[in-house]
Amino acid sequence: MRQKQIRTAAAGRRDYTELIRVWEASVRATHRFLQESDIQEIKSRMAGEYLPGVERLRCIREDGRIVAFIGVTGTHIAMLFVRPDRRGAGCGRRLVEEAVARYGACTVDTNEQNEQATGFYLRLGFVVAGRDAQDEAGRPFPILHLTLRP
Repeated sequence: MRQKQIRTAAAGRRDYTELIRVWEASVRATHRFLQESDIQEIKSRMAGEYLPGVERLRCIREDGRIVAFIGVTGTHIAMLFVRPDRRGAGCGRRLVEEAVARYGACTVDTNEQNEQATGFYLRLGFVVAGRDAQDEAGRPFPILHLTLRP
């Protein structure tokens, strides 16, 4: 069995359809607290608002397909999503480490109910710096604000 190499590359508007597929698969696997209506509402805003709203998009492609991506604005990781079948393979870690090294990324927000994501960031050296009781849309999904430990 050949070992897959994990390589990052820039992503752009031409990749939005594929990025949204990765996003949806990842959200369905990890955001069990969301209702179908929440997923559809967020999905409807991905191509027109959320993806264009980040300064830099990086992705990992394997066999020509995007399997993970990260969005960074300033020094903030705005989004990180990994296809469910590639979780645990180092893709997320690779993207975060690159964002830290390349862009000085040092903050990230995550849903409190997404315990796997919180644990992932804590293992990478982030610490909880704050909490909001609702997400940015006013939904009852608490958001944790994490900062990279110096």
